[in-house]
Amino acid sequence: MNPIAMLAESWRAIIANRMRSFLTMLGMIIGVAAVVLMLAVGQGAQSAIDETISAMGSNLFIVLSGATTSGGQRMGLGTAPTLKMADAAAIADLPNIEAAAPVQPGTATTVYAGNNWSTSITGVTPDYLRVRNWSMATGFAFTDADVRGAARVALLGKTVVDNLFGDENPIGKTIRIKQSPFTVVGVLESKGQSLDGRDQDDVVIVPVTTAQRKLFGSQFPGSVKFIMVQATSAEAMPAVEKEMNVLLRARHRIADDADADFTVRNLSAMAEASASATRIMSYVLGAIASISLIVGGIGIMNIMLVSVTERTREIGIRIAIGARHRDILLQFLLEAITISLIGCLIGVGLGVGGAWAVQKLAGFPVLVTPDIVLLAFSVAAGVGIFFGFYPARRAALMNPIDALRYQ
Repeated sequence: MNPIAMLAESWRAIIANRMRSFLTMLGMIIGVAAVVLMLAVGQGAQSAIDETISAMGSNLFIVLSGATTSGGQRMGLGTAPTLKMADAAAIADLPNIEAAAPVQPGTATTVYAGNNWSTSITGVTPDYLRVRNWSMATGFAFTDADVRGAARVALLGKTVVDNLFGDENPIGKTIRIKQSPFTVVGVLESKGQSLDGRDQDDVVIVPVTTAQRKLFGSQFPGSVKFIMVQATSAEAMPAVEKEMNVLLRARHRIADDADADFTVRNLSAMAEASASATRIMSYVLGAIASISLIVGGIGIMNIMLVSVTERTREIGIRIAIGARHRDILLQFLLEAITISLIGCLIGVGLGVGGAWAVQKLAGFPVLVTPDIVLLAFSVAAGVGIFFGFYPARRAALMNPIDALRYQ
């Protein structure tokens, strides 16, 4: 008996008991839908984190200044003016350093025409854009000459542009920051949210010297809150971290056994740890959802055993007229696989629909990839073969005489 004829016979056996076949498929439908939905949610979260890491930049360190103490209470990292712009220049001269950018952040209200918006003001050097892998949407970035001259020029994030200018082109316009006029020379590409949920586009970037002298002031000229550093490669990062610690201890005259007045943090490692945790959660969600596939497979086995019992005389007649044991085995195995794959097809549709609903209603990122669908079909076929083999083998090994006598 050729496989096409066997497949047609299997289909006839399935539709002969439509309700029973559907109930048998139901476990597979629910299982596959759950797996597709959970993996889509996990993949969506992973994709969102990967995009955020890419937007943040690669091979990054942040060097934080020290902490002040007031009334016996430590105020936290970044509150003591222990880092200087000269420290950033010295770090930039180390081997395996792509760029180092001093940063002086603050908050202020920006004003244009009748609109105002309170936002983050970040004083930096041009290397900051390279470190953060941040390109311009329109206009151009300020230069080292602007930093030396403490020029009143500004780069705006998309959120600031939307709130101050709406649909108006901001390039060349003048905004006021703390009552000081600044010329908008560029608009930054959108980066979206950071790993901690902060809007990275809600920012105005100005030359660091302008922030120090004309916006926030400082009792310690040349001091900065932190320094962003980019290594040339991921492999060089351990050596770079060690070299930065040695360099800054030497520049700040700190003994080896004394506490440092700065802290070096590996941002890439922290971001990768977050991504790794999300990947693990995705696998856990998929594994939990896969339990329902096993339940569906058990349902297929039970119904196939019932089917073998009901069709005992049919099996005996087939063997008596020349059907081989492998023909009987393949016949019932094809029925189990067909039920499993049809249930999988419906389950994939429900899973994709559920993922779409989660994205639209909850706003949670989901991602359905061909790999997820292929995995679902592979698992469904495997479940059909695994749980269908025993009933099929039982039918194939049946004694034809006993089968013909069965009432």
